[in-house]
Amino acid sequence: MATECTAYRDTKGGLHSTPEKATLADLAGVLGRVGEEGGMTAGVAKLLFDKREEIERVFLEHDAMLASQPAGAARESVNPNGAAAR
Repeated sequence: MATECTAYRDTKGGLHSTPEKATLADLAGVLGRVGEEGGMTAGVAKLLFDKREEIERVFLEHDAMLASQPAGAARESVNPNGAAAR
């Protein structure tokens, strides 16, 4: 007898058993290959998914900082440790 099932489709058309798995597949697709063999991509996608709230907060704070700058203000260049570049 046929039975009904629920599946979630990612943007490439793949079917997944949960919305999280479909979202992770989409995140991995957005990231592309991470690492030499691309093996880190799924782990990075999972980390992004798990840390979504904090990541969104950081981007909201970033956007608020940019919005508070006067129009046309020059953006100061910073190096990777956050210090102003000279």
